[in-house]
Amino acid sequence: MRFAPEPDLVHDPLAKRPHTGVLLCNLGTPDAPTPQAVRRYLAEFLSDPRVVEIPRLVWWPVLHGIILRLRPRRSAAKYASIWTPEGSPLKTWTKKQSKLLTGYLGERGQRATVRYAMRYGNPSIASALDLMKRDGATRILVIPLYPQYAASTTASVVDAVGLWAQRTRAVPELRFVNRYHDDAGYIAALVKRVRDHWMVNGRADKLVLSFHGVPERTRALGDPYHDECQTTARLLAERLSLRADELIVSFQSRFGKAKWLQPYTEPTLIDLARQGVKRVDVMCPGFSADCLETLEEIAVEAHAAFLRAGGKAFHYIPCLNDQHEWIAALAQLTMRHLQGWPDELPSSNG
Repeated sequence: MRFAPEPDLVHDPLAKRPHTGVLLCNLGTPDAPTPQAVRRYLAEFLSDPRVVEIPRLVWWPVLHGIILRLRPRRSAAKYASIWTPEGSPLKTWTKKQSKLLTGYLGERGQRATVRYAMRYGNPSIASALDLMKRDGATRILVIPLYPQYAASTTASVVDAVGLWAQRTRAVPELRFVNRYHDDAGYIAALVKRVRDHWMVNGRADKLVLSFHGVPERTRALGDPYHDECQTTARLLAERLSLRADELIVSFQSRFGKAKWLQPYTEPTLIDLARQGVKRVDVMCPGFSADCLETLEEIAVEAHAAFLRAGGKAFHYIPCLNDQHEWIAALAQLTMRHLQGWPDELPSSNG
């Protein structure tokens, strides 16, 4: 059967009270810091044509013959170094954000049920949407937790929702938030995060903003990601009253041999140390929650590289995570995109 049945609607069309749902979507994480779990996660992630825009006849032998044989063990060790008793930091923070958002929306008089999902790994977007439909959601706002739009992130979430809709008989009304790189609340939350850090630790010689990288060719093809990262950086610098030479934008997590957006983060930090910069503060504004790329790649690897090159002090400024200003901004963003929809909650027996 191509389309999933709707037994509740067949037996009792009024069994579930129609209501609005909000789905927060983050990138994803393995289920455990083991080679087997990492292999499953990487296989799903690197099989997405939005992530790797290489013809499958060329990419498949590389992915299955080399990468999935060699990389899982190394990556698992890195995941193990940042794993917590609660599990993956990314999943833990995203789950907490969804719970907090429910409360913040309620305090503002906006009634909606909130769930979270991972684009790769669990809980999947499809499984979260299935649960929302089961509970009676007939209107769903999808919020990718990527402030800056990229085809490899935001558009991939749209793809996953679309694939789910293709097998769904009674498709809910759907809305998507594409970007919020210049949202006033988001920028204010970043500013507060930096100022709070400076209040405790003092200011560094340079503030380095490290965004996740994407291949350079995507910019030439029309992807707005690079420009949106620069806009975020400019707005943050203006609010912090930083001179142009006090803030640096860089890009991390390069994969493969192709040219990616530059400058690259770790080489930039090494150059700064060699130029005599003694202290840097590093922040990752494109990540809504701390994860492997921030806690291990930046706070551990990039930190060590800076010190080896002669730097004296490296301070990592955590992601927004469960910061009050961030959840408040997320609530305001959500409410703007819910305008025009009724705000009934499901009935007590729903």
